[in-house]
Amino acid sequence: MTLTHSADGTPVAFEAVGDGPTVVIVNGAFSVARDAHELAAALAAAGFRAVAYDRRARGGSGDTTPFRPEREVDDLSAVVSAVGGAAATLGHSSGAVLALFAASLGVPTGHLFLSEPPFRCGEDEPPVDLVDRLQALIDAGRPEDAVTTFQLEAIGLPREMVEQFAASPAFAPLVALAQSTVYDAWLTRDVSTPTAAMTAPPVPVSVLSGVETFPFLRASAERLAALIPGAEFVSVPESVGHRVDPAATTRLVVDRLG
Repeated sequence: MTLTHSADGTPVAFEAVGDGPTVVIVNGAFSVARDAHELAAALAAAGFRAVAYDRRARGGSGDTTPFRPEREVDDLSAVVSAVGGAAATLGHSSGAVLALFAASLGVPTGHLFLSEPPFRCGEDEPPVDLVDRLQALIDAGRPEDAVTTFQLEAIGLPREMVEQFAASPAFAPLVALAQSTVYDAWLTRDVSTPTAAMTAPPVPVSVLSGVETFPFLRASAERLAALIPGAEFVSVPESVGHRVDPAATTRLVVDRLG
């Protein structure tokens, strides 16, 4: 992986594959750059240069306090600059929120592909003190509890599912990303309802959603597309369970970028 540095000096690790117009991938919660390998490979095979990066407090990237959501905007801006610009930015889940927020603040994202962004717009919002409680758990040396609390209260997973997952080998890698739950919760809280600037981005917007996903995510995607003049809503049946289908999503990018 290659390192660039954000405006506050935080190292940001990214990797690129392929040649052609650059598509920057912005992952969601509990994800690092390597989780986008299949999507990046599909984009590269279609003639794009796919760039995936570790968001702040994840993988090979660093972290600098104090945090504000704008720091993650700076991180994305640093990656876009380091790779020489972007023809498109493809964000998933909280990464889609971040991509749209960044575009509204002037980051040259190119065409925005926003996959299942969790904009709640005042409906069924997580507790207002969730960010503070997550940070308190981490500060107390309880990152495991921060992860499960985020799964229960930010994502809304059933308690039985969360408890089963916590007992599985797949849980430990998430614990290593516990600090990032604070940042995801903070970002999605502060712009849970898109700002006026976010509903008027200076770039084309495609909002994507699977059919078999969390109902509120489907509703969020449809609502966001309706809020942004000229945006399109695209149903992607192949994307199941709040996951991006690499082949289907790449076809959409090809169709729109040419």
